[in-house]
Amino acid sequence: MRILFASSEIHPLMKTGGLADVSASLPRALKRLRHDVRLVMPAYPQSIAEAGKLEPLASIQLPGFPQDPVRLLAGTLPGSRIPLMLVDAPRMFQRAGDPYRATDGHDWQDNHLRFGLFARLIERLALDQAGIDWRPDVVHCNDWQTGLAPVMLSMHEARPATVFTIHNLAYQGLFPRLAFDALKLPPQLWHYQGLEFHGQMSFIKGGISFADHITTVSPSYAREIRGQQLGNGLDGLLNHRAEALTGIINGVDYKEWDPRNDRHITANYGPDDLAGKARCKVDLQHHFKLKEQRGMPLLGHVGRMVTQKGVDLLLKAAEPLLAAGEAQLVIVGSGDPALEQTALRMTERYPGQIGLHIGYSEALAHRLEAGADIFVMPSRFEPCGLNQMYSLRYGTVPVVRRTGGLADTVVDANPAHLESGEATGISFEAATPEALADALARALALFHDTPGWRRLMLTGMAQDFSWARSAEAYVALYQSLRENRPR
Repeated sequence: MRILFASSEIHPLMKTGGLADVSASLPRALKRLRHDVRLVMPAYPQSIAEAGKLEPLASIQLPGFPQDPVRLLAGTLPGSRIPLMLVDAPRMFQRAGDPYRATDGHDWQDNHLRFGLFARLIERLALDQAGIDWRPDVVHCNDWQTGLAPVMLSMHEARPATVFTIHNLAYQGLFPRLAFDALKLPPQLWHYQGLEFHGQMSFIKGGISFADHITTVSPSYAREIRGQQLGNGLDGLLNHRAEALTGIINGVDYKEWDPRNDRHITANYGPDDLAGKARCKVDLQHHFKLKEQRGMPLLGHVGRMVTQKGVDLLLKAAEPLLAAGEAQLVIVGSGDPALEQTALRMTERYPGQIGLHIGYSEALAHRLEAGADIFVMPSRFEPCGLNQMYSLRYGTVPVVRRTGGLADTVVDANPAHLESGEATGISFEAATPEALADALARALALFHDTPGWRRLMLTGMAQDFSWARSAEAYVALYQSLRENRPR
């Protein structure tokens, strides 16, 4: 099949979160299954710098954007043979900051225009109107930034099938009515069955309403977003489209995330020889100026420092352990300034016990996965989560809240699962510091039982969350949609 895969970020060209990892790994898995997959994303300055050799492919004038002739730049995704197309619209994408925010942390005020243009370009590519003589069978769009593309394509009878993946329903692409007018969309779309959402325009609602099929990134999250608590006001629509909604768990690219061949860590290791993991722990302790204590459990966390990720729960639950000298903690991430300040104050109170890196570092994320004993993910909700799956492969026991993809990938070390040998981590229910503290106490008790801990580590390292199975599920979905599309 010919598959156009559209995303606002793709690793290593641009990354703010797990969307970038998925947008690189799933296309690679589809390519290994011998499908003709091509990537399209905006041409941010970093993307151009990271992409290597690029050549002009086409120049396109898009409806609604008379001042922005768009160039398509062609290359390949680094480390692969997957064709890559970058949407070069300098007025929209050649900016400092990340894909969505300026350097001051505030959203770009014209994000509706930026990603409206991106959607128009996806539409042109899908209809083979971009001058590249290639027409996909399926267009796979990801998150709100591509949400208008299925809307545009729904207006054409002869078109490819469309798939829209929700990576996080909390981010919806909401804009005022003026944004709808500025995009010069058909007036009939301003309707509660169209793009209107409580008086605003919702990009993600467009994808959910108009795509042929909706996927999300774990079976549990697919169920959860149909409920009021995590539906973010779209649960009614998602229930209406329930027959076209599927949860497919994200996979892991083990070429990038495997301690046996990880180029970022100080010593490689595997289930047959764990000696390298101890050296990775010492490396992490040295980097963050922590006391070098082998028998001291080292907790780790990588991710956005926001309430969704439960970082406030982690800081509260971990503080008594740090104060008592019962554990160390390393956090790599950034986000809510208040949470960043709380963590910074804790580093001052407990020198040698807590390490903090404000910002994201791919290399540090790998070093933390290898050097920590326990990875803590107390998310209030988690569509899929990748770090718990990385942790399993690295023998870093995950402590997770039982929600979304965390519930689908971590088997709690309760007595029954320990006895059967199925346990891979610790999970807990309530999103409270007390529930997390209880889970951490269970983890530390297991940590000090050396044979039991080793068994838990090795069971986790044996889990297979590679993309092969998930990619096959997507291929089956694509084939079904292609066969049922009217010719």
